[in-house]
Amino acid sequence: MLAVAVQRRGEAKGEVKGTAKAVLRFLEARGVSVPEKARDRIAGCTDLDLLNRWLDRTPYVESIDNLFAEGAETAADRAEA
Repeated sequence: MLAVAVQRRGEAKGEVKGTAKAVLRFLEARGVSVPEKARDRIAGCTDLDLLNRWLDRTPYVESIDNLFAEGAETAADRAEA
């Protein structure tokens, strides 16, 4: 039982890390400038739901501020509604 719990925790951490990496790669591919402070914020985020919201926004944002803007509606957000 303990081994399964440890494995699940490890898988969750891996998913978080992979999603953060994807956010950064998509932003870089689109030419969005990602300052070190923003890079650290993304890489250090442990909230998978938030990381997935950011990931969904990456095709639409034009700046890192757009990515982090709470309440900012993007085409991805409208598509979910």
